[in-house]
Amino acid sequence: MFNWMLPEKHAIAILKKDHDTVKDLFDQFEKAKVPAAREKIIDQALTALKIHAVLEEEIFYPAVRAHVGSEIMNEADEEHHVVKVLIAELDGRQDKDHRDAKFTVLSEGVRHHIKEEEDEMLPKAKEVDLDFEALGQRMLERKKRLLKDGIPSDAEHAMVAKAKGKGDSPAAAAARRKAPKARKTTAKAAAPRQRKAGSQASR
Repeated sequence: MFNWMLPEKHAIAILKKDHDTVKDLFDQFEKAKVPAAREKIIDQALTALKIHAVLEEEIFYPAVRAHVGSEIMNEADEEHHVVKVLIAELDGRQDKDHRDAKFTVLSEGVRHHIKEEEDEMLPKAKEVDLDFEALGQRMLERKKRLLKDGIPSDAEHAMVAKAKGKGDSPAAAAARRKAPKARKTTAKAAAPRQRKAGSQASR
């Protein structure tokens, strides 16, 4: 079991705090019933996740990658990519009828990613001979700048924007599918069929 008793400005403690924040937002979303409240939680979670991803990708991952190993780090990179595609789609406000479902899928993916980081990556990362408090200070300063100046766009947002909602997503496909209308049989249309059936019976 990994010992989380770390100084507040330790880089790993900062990541763990971020993890706890987004998991709490996911829990709040599951309990929220009012659409406006759910929308507010989605916005808060997306901002927190985007900032967290920048801190990991720009500062933390490069510092520990060599020690942790390519297998764990490459999987983390790909999980970030999938999460950021969902974030970009949610930012684009597309597929409104699937918005809650998309956020639920996002939360499930992020929970999985957090578990793998906390069970595998972070315990190995802690073994690195590194000044984790200095690294944590860099992360806190970067977070402060991101909150002040805004979060830079990423490749996933550019990819989703380029598609302009034209991709055949499950939500778009579902919107096109409509239950077939029941055919109404009028008395006039039914008459020829009845006469035909009667003539066959008389043979």
